Amino acid sequence: MHTRKSYSRFIFFAIISLSILGAKEQFDEELYKALEYRNIGPFRGGRSAASTGVPGNKMLAYFGATGGGVWQTKNGGQTWNNISDGYFGGSIGAVTVSEWDPNVIYVGGGEVTVRGNVSHGNGVWKSTDAGKTWKHMGLKDSRRIPRIRVHPRNPDLVYVAALGHLFGPNEERGVFRSKDGGESWEKVLYINDEVGACDLILDPNNPRIIFASTWRVKRTPYSLESGGEGSGLWKSTDGGDTWTEITRNKGLPEGLVGIIGVTISPLNSDRMWAMIESRKGGLFRSDDGGETWIKTSTDNNLRQRAWYYTRVYADTENEDLVYVLNVSFWRSKDGGKTFSRIRTPHGDHHDLWIDPMDADHLVIADDGGGQVSFDAGATWSTYHNQPTAQFYRVDVDNQFPYRVYAGQQDNSTVSIASRTMGGGITERDFHAVGGGESAHVAPHPENPNIVYAGSYSGFLTRYDHTTGERRNITVYPDNPMGHGVKDMKFRFQWNFPIEFDPFDSDVLYVGSQHLHRSTDEGESWEVISPDLSTNTVSMQDESGGPITKDDTGVEYYCTVFIITPSTHEKGVIWIGTDDGRVHITKNGGKTWSDITPKNMPEWGMVNSIDQSPHDPATAYMAVTRYKLDDFKPYLYKTSNYGKSWKLISRGIPNDAFTRVIREDPGKKGLLYAGTETGMYISFDDGKNWQSFQLNLPIVPITDLAVKENDLVVGTQGRSFWIMDDLTPLHQLSDKIAKSESHLYKPRDTYRLPGGGGWGGPSPTWGKNPPNGVMTFYYLDEEVGEDDEFSLEFMEPNGEVIKTYTHKKDKKNRDQLLL
Repeated sequence: MHTRKSYSRFIFFAIISLSILGAKEQFDEELYKALEYRNIGPFRGGRSAASTGVPGNKMLAYFGATGGGVWQTKNGGQTWNNISDGYFGGSIGAVTVSEWDPNVIYVGGGEVTVRGNVSHGNGVWKSTDAGKTWKHMGLKDSRRIPRIRVHPRNPDLVYVAALGHLFGPNEERGVFRSKDGGESWEKVLYINDEVGACDLILDPNNPRIIFASTWRVKRTPYSLESGGEGSGLWKSTDGGDTWTEITRNKGLPEGLVGIIGVTISPLNSDRMWAMIESRKGGLFRSDDGGETWIKTSTDNNLRQRAWYYTRVYADTENEDLVYVLNVSFWRSKDGGKTFSRIRTPHGDHHDLWIDPMDADHLVIADDGGGQVSFDAGATWSTYHNQPTAQFYRVDVDNQFPYRVYAGQQDNSTVSIASRTMGGGITERDFHAVGGGESAHVAPHPENPNIVYAGSYSGFLTRYDHTTGERRNITVYPDNPMGHGVKDMKFRFQWNFPIEFDPFDSDVLYVGSQHLHRSTDEGESWEVISPDLSTNTVSMQDESGGPITKDDTGVEYYCTVFIITPSTHEKGVIWIGTDDGRVHITKNGGKTWSDITPKNMPEWGMVNSIDQSPHDPATAYMAVTRYKLDDFKPYLYKTSNYGKSWKLISRGIPNDAFTRVIREDPGKKGLLYAGTETGMYISFDDGKNWQSFQLNLPIVPITDLAVKENDLVVGTQGRSFWIMDDLTPLHQLSDKIAKSESHLYKPRDTYRLPGGGGWGGPSPTWGKNPPNGVMTFYYLDEEVGEDDEFSLEFMEPNGEVIKTYTHKKDKKNRDQLLL
């Protein structure tokens, strides 16, 4: 077997056994399993809602990422390693280590920080070997588990607070108890199918005494409701057999309540605190075990945006010391009367663990991931060492090597190198490009130093990397924050789209309920469409309530959500809205046609429209309805400009809703889909789908881009990944699959410096691709130890440049990587 190439520095291939599935144009993963995704970073933490440690062990800590699985540090937060990969991933709401046996860890899926783009979990997982292996323990339909508590002297006695479905009713919610380590569960506190449990604590001195809070919370695509009938505070004195509601005990607020956080001092079981969402809410303290209460603080810094925070923690060494989490991190030394702010690496704090044996030892979870302190919060470990960033979208520019762009939730926009000339992709290789956390990002097609980026409230900037200038070019300079969208002239969604015209790089499009166009770099704008949404006024009111309003743009509805200008025909633009409408113009916006699929369920969010690179009349569309408690995948295809559509979701599980679909520019009908639970591929134009997960962790996929035969993947919780070299997939066919052996033709390769670095890559760097010519092949049987097998690279005249063999030779290190 020979291949002719005039340059070579690195060979990467795997022996692949031959097999093929029965269905036409489906290929067994064995035929391409040598392909790999590589994590490019950034190593900058995303949101975490769960953290914990091990009493007396300062080096060991855990946090759960809201999309990125469970992470462990063994060196006090200097580096973090994922310990859930291979078993589960996605959104984590609770991580709890048994005090009696720290090898026993319980994890609850699904966060309590119920944002509009929130991901759900799949129940309880348990490890009995400190995270080396895991077993699923049920409660899958609980969707969100904010708290797990373990009896301090019995790791088999476990309590779970289950919040339940966020977008609809379900039965698996409330407080559950297991007496056999999670093998079976009994529901011990249940209100109804719209109210779940959000906080839970055992009395450290008498674990038969338990306090739990229940919370009525519901989201729709256009609203958030926090609080109401069923929300309250509960107490059990018999280990959860019976419960008494104490919401109206003396001193607690009258009227409606919402989310409640509760804690008990381990030094004095009579001393408790409760943070309560109410019109007359705030921080309340009891000194008699919850019988009577006094309000100690109404400071809005402690209780603003209650649904996103409302957590309180008692110190383990001082009964007058209490912590409250909110945008900032607050501590009181006088029993909750006055508070001082503690400086932290990141804002928006969601969980805290205080070492029972050393109150100076803290582990915090915030919108930057997990951090550790050994001096009561005076200093912290960094969050620039965990690749758990959440991205809404993915874009790439046209420089070489190309860069990857998106807005990182809870942080800034990001422009990051797809590869570097050094040992890895480091903190030096990414930077912000204007805009904000929720951005679509659009690098200029001809000048990648110019980048356009959005943010919530319709904020739009033009960024010039050469000068560092950031210019505000917002379409309509009005900040609607805190107000319902119905009174706004333009409705800009939290994640409003921005796109360049493929035929004219001077033309930039953005979407409100209309399509806007600029031809002068955002200095002026014109409206080139009517309202393309349903314009349902009843879905444009103020959000929040019935206690606290919350209008940030996330719930702004009836808006343009995706803009796809045709790459084939000038003036053809496809538009999708978040309320289930699809339109097309063929004359640059002069006239519009409604091409919404007749078989598409009502109110589906059109999350992506992909114009086929091979046919101007063909497009693919991904629609989600998870905000309506419908998690089915909705993928559509049209081959006649939207006159008719067909559903093409076969093979994707019914609970794996889809956000994005892309067709490969290198092979017609080769499709990639990103779902809530991972990647899928179709070799037959969507007739059948199969998993394309390979080494990619289980994580929500938010967007995809194909660039220079690479697949670029944006995730909600594990930063960016790239699959280098899709050419083996382009070449796959029934004929090749049935042959005895095959050498895939390598793609054109550029010799570049850089690689893994001396001693291997850093655990806090993104990974570079391998250098040299990536060569893939398969054989129909494995090569035996006594067999002879080699691969030669030759000059055009037949002169051998390098020979690689599977034989191990101490003198000749050029053996195959099997």
